[in-house]
Amino acid sequence: MAEPVIRCILLDIEGTTCPVSFVASVLFPYARERLASYLETNHADPEVQALLAATQAALAVDPNPEVQALRQGSPIPGHQPGGQEYLQAAQTNSPLVAYLQWLIDHDIKFPALKELQGRIWASGYANGDLIAPLFDDVAPTLHRWHRERYQLAVYSSGSVAAQQLLYRHSQDGNLEGLFSHWFDSRIGSKQATDSYSAIAAVLQLDPAEILFVSDAIAEIRAAHGIGMAVRFSDRQGNPGRDPGPFNAIQSLAEIELP
Repeated sequence: MAEPVIRCILLDIEGTTCPVSFVASVLFPYARERLASYLETNHADPEVQALLAATQAALAVDPNPEVQALRQGSPIPGHQPGGQEYLQAAQTNSPLVAYLQWLIDHDIKFPALKELQGRIWASGYANGDLIAPLFDDVAPTLHRWHRERYQLAVYSSGSVAAQQLLYRHSQDGNLEGLFSHWFDSRIGSKQATDSYSAIAAVLQLDPAEILFVSDAIAEIRAAHGIGMAVRFSDRQGNPGRDPGPFNAIQSLAEIELP
């Protein structure tokens, strides 16, 4: 029986097309340092007010003991590293700033935070503070796949706006136009099989016609569970993980498409 023909290549970003270190060591700190000033400057913006309202609602019900301490203006239990900083932020700026910083430091995927980070990163990309460092093989391979008429799509936990900013301001120029579809956590968790079914429905393709590439085994397993072709991204600098039964690659250029 002939192998299904791949028509779309669905790509993760962090650890797949862009080093993990750029997100963790550059993007997150950049937004974290500018949260207070951004909110102070843009507090009258109705969209920012809506994001802050969503943050306030989450803060009010978050059961984590550290967050409860922030709400009460108390030190973080157990003298958590950075705890005094959170408390100072809560006292001098706003409990919301402290909570948003806490969410960043714990890498919690909170939609309102993702949107605020994207807005701050947009300014950083625009003024040249930020340039996305893609792996060397990424741009040439994306251009080749685009010439060969494969659909290219992105599925990342970062917001669609943040994804587009990264590819628009890469070290290899503006690559945004190579992609036809963008997916973030609004379509569902990257570890949930239903998310990949929803993506296949949007793309109007059989799952077997989609190749998903990611550095996360749980995501690979979920996509494979509905019949997508998968490759595990085993890039230098990624956390060491056993790919198990899945084919591993160290470069997009290694991928052979049936």
